[in-house]
Amino acid sequence: MQKNIRNFCVIAHIDHGKSTLSDRLLEFTSTISQREMQSQALDDMDLERERGITIKSHAIQMYYKASDDETYTFNLIDTPGHVDFSYEVSRSIAACEGALLLVDASQGIQAQTISNLYLAIEHDLEIIPILNKVDMDSAMIEEVSDQIIDLLGCDIDEILHASGKTGLGVPDIMEAVVERIPAPKGDPKAPLQALIFDSVFNQFRGAIAYFRIYNGKISKGDQIQFMNTGNKYGADEVGILQIDMVSKKTLHAGDVGYIVTGIKESKEIKVGDTITLDDNPCEEAIQGFEEVKPMVFAGIFPIDNDDFEDLRDSLEKLQLNDASLVFEPETSTALGFGFRCGFLGTLHLEIIQERLSREFNQEVITTVPNVSYFAYTKKEDELLINMPSELPDPTLLDRVEEPYISAQIITKPEYIGTIMTLCLDKRGTLKKQSYLTETRVELSFELPLAEIVFDFYDRLKSVSKGYASFDYAPIDYRSSDLVRLDIKLNGDPVDALSALVHRTKAEYVGRKICKKLKELLPRQQFLIAIQAAIGAKVIARETISALRKDVTAKCYGGDITRKRKLLEKQKKGKKKMRQIGNVEVPQKAFLEVLKL
Repeated sequence: MQKNIRNFCVIAHIDHGKSTLSDRLLEFTSTISQREMQSQALDDMDLERERGITIKSHAIQMYYKASDDETYTFNLIDTPGHVDFSYEVSRSIAACEGALLLVDASQGIQAQTISNLYLAIEHDLEIIPILNKVDMDSAMIEEVSDQIIDLLGCDIDEILHASGKTGLGVPDIMEAVVERIPAPKGDPKAPLQALIFDSVFNQFRGAIAYFRIYNGKISKGDQIQFMNTGNKYGADEVGILQIDMVSKKTLHAGDVGYIVTGIKESKEIKVGDTITLDDNPCEEAIQGFEEVKPMVFAGIFPIDNDDFEDLRDSLEKLQLNDASLVFEPETSTALGFGFRCGFLGTLHLEIIQERLSREFNQEVITTVPNVSYFAYTKKEDELLINMPSELPDPTLLDRVEEPYISAQIITKPEYIGTIMTLCLDKRGTLKKQSYLTETRVELSFELPLAEIVFDFYDRLKSVSKGYASFDYAPIDYRSSDLVRLDIKLNGDPVDALSALVHRTKAEYVGRKICKKLKELLPRQQFLIAIQAAIGAKVIARETISALRKDVTAKCYGGDITRKRKLLEKQKKGKKKMRQIGNVEVPQKAFLEVLKL
């Protein structure tokens, strides 16, 4: 019955106890038996457990007998907390009527709490504020309650106190879900309209879509259509999501469930798409669908070139589980054959690298992460630049535009100075500074995306002693004075080390790379010149002198011309060697320079 369904999600900053509290809800409703119970039950990837983050969102159905003796169906849609996965969060929120806003009593409100809260408010969700971890000695219950009241404008008695570890407050949360969150409103007799909020890949059954029905009903055997892609399929199986999938004959308006259609590629199922019936389609698709665009690009190369095909297979299998990963083959004179991959952000890149190593035993070299640029030639041709080597010659170039983001940083007042210095150093501009409470400040910056993809998050954490939290959203592309910095060894450019940098930083970066390479490259029988150049102009140089044999050792005494003659002969030999000798850059040197 529709009036007894409650669809809700849990929103929180990373590490505020979302997955632990979900475990307590599952235990309380006996959805999971004690024997099957393990911590972070919804995070089924080893990596999620180790890092304590949710990478894939999950959905699960629970049954609860309330104080009015009615049994309610709860659909809990879990969301990832990290900023890289904000599109997934927005689609999960769109499938709900309410949200549990979880705030850690010992840490207070942080950046992603606020950005996810704004998403929930945009979708008109009923918000239930919960103060988690109240049993900790360091819990600041009154202070954090004031922060929540300032943020939401609610009354103090609307805030529930809970502890994911001990299970304190779970019955109150269950009752609040029944009383405060509205039942779904859809019309069961209208044409089918369902929102896909997630997809998973099963090696035996293909890609499986998770959806929430707004209007109408879906039955096993129906012919369905995906509205944004236009593809049509047969519904081989539909059902509800518990710890395992449970198949049903029909699902109605307000239900959350899954559909198996035998699709073999997860790319065909787009998160945010609308499912409708082929013979009786709905008028319009559900709003808010967008193609997920990769923000950060990096080259992934096998350490041994013979592993290229294995790496391709591994990436294809990973892509089945993670439709937001894109890749295409590329070759590099320095690193051989590999792939150019697009990621949602640097955390996504780290996770893919880690999964390649764990699940497929693929040890890879990753080049410096960079972003996409638009280059405009003097003839006004627009070129999409994904790697530095694609940038046209400076003589043909009119301007380069790079992506900008708006960043939201929440910190303690004593770290404002160091954080501002860091952001201004990264070419940022301060847009707004506001005090949320006496001990928390929100800073808004506009920064180039390229400046934050590398070490920004680590440096932010270290300058703020771990107290600052960070969230960002892309805004637009802006014209910037960017140049391609090429690294040359004896005049030959090394393509894997070229980078797009801002003109003001080019000389500093060039000098740093040249110095590092001088330490790392082994000496040869001939002289090696390491140069950093912009176009034809060399801006930094280091020289590795040649190993030489003492050819004048046998001349003791006698005329100086005898020594000169031998030295000249050696000099000619070295010059000839330098013309035909090539410099091998060892893998270790690449990795060290990429760390810069």
